[in-house]
Amino acid sequence: MAIAKAERLMNLALCLLGARRPLTKRELRASIEAYVEAYGSGEAAAYGSGEAVPFGSGEAGAAFGPGEGSTGTEESFSRMFERDKDDLRELGLVIDTVDNLDGETGYVARRDSNRLPPITLDAAEATALGLAARVWQQARLAAAASGALQKLHAAGGMPPGTIPEQGGERQLSTLEPHIPAREAAFEPLMLACRDRRPVVFDYRKSNAARSERRHVEPWTLECWRGHWYLAGWDRERQDERVFRLSRITGPVRSRAAAFTAPVPDQVTVRETVERWAGEGATSTARIRLRAGAGYPLRARARHTRELGDGWDELEIPYGHGLDAWLVEFGPDVVVLEPAELRADVIDRLRAVAKG
Repeated sequence: MAIAKAERLMNLALCLLGARRPLTKRELRASIEAYVEAYGSGEAAAYGSGEAVPFGSGEAGAAFGPGEGSTGTEESFSRMFERDKDDLRELGLVIDTVDNLDGETGYVARRDSNRLPPITLDAAEATALGLAARVWQQARLAAAASGALQKLHAAGGMPPGTIPEQGGERQLSTLEPHIPAREAAFEPLMLACRDRRPVVFDYRKSNAARSERRHVEPWTLECWRGHWYLAGWDRERQDERVFRLSRITGPVRSRAAAFTAPVPDQVTVRETVERWAGEGATSTARIRLRAGAGYPLRARARHTRELGDGWDELEIPYGHGLDAWLVEFGPDVVVLEPAELRADVIDRLRAVAKG
């Protein structure tokens, strides 16, 4: 039965890491069971204190027979070995190439070149890392993020007690930070920000009934008040824009093209969103809010007064973009003053009604 590629690569990596001197292709061919199974074994040369054996087989490699060293077999083995070597290097294994005294090329993966330096995190750094890993709880890389944290713990890089354990099992705290990442657009946008790739997606503004196509050069993602936002350069509008991920409709498609605008050294997503939502406002707006609704508005209210008949009156900070936020609460909010805010909210609702 053919040996799986993953097992073949693992055996090759272990053989290279365990060798006391560089091994030639001929020696590796005789020492890896998968190569022996596919192409026969070459003459195994001794290395270290013992003879090279097929890795994982427990049996010594048989000598090459008179007809086993055909040119086709050699070429096929060489192609497979070069692919395997490239795959290991792509996975991060450092493989050195050395010419021996006989003029043959040997390969070795020295342990000092393939060992990470000591990693030590303080409590604040470990907490931030753990919180970042929780972002992936609803995403495809959840298992990878959890595995990375466990490896850091095993290596002793995380402070004791960062993840409480009892009886060998992880015990979660009653109060634990949680950052949701449920939007389907989160993962492709995160990768596009990392790789500096432009993206295309359909976006529905708060005052629009239909989505429109946006071409954006993504800069960064940030979570604010439970919602994820993307900051980037809007190519059509030739200006910086912030997009709420929950308003992205349909798939996010990346483009293999360079950015046309410089990326700022510091992107202040939160400040932009706060400004649009009136967080930095000095004036106030007076609204009526249906009882039992609009908790985000209630959390920001400066004064609240019960009106009876199922309504409350609130005074909230008023700034640019508050009209777009109030529209999201629909019939649960009625703007009393100022007059310009009331007019803006009515205009947005009419635009939605018209479609």
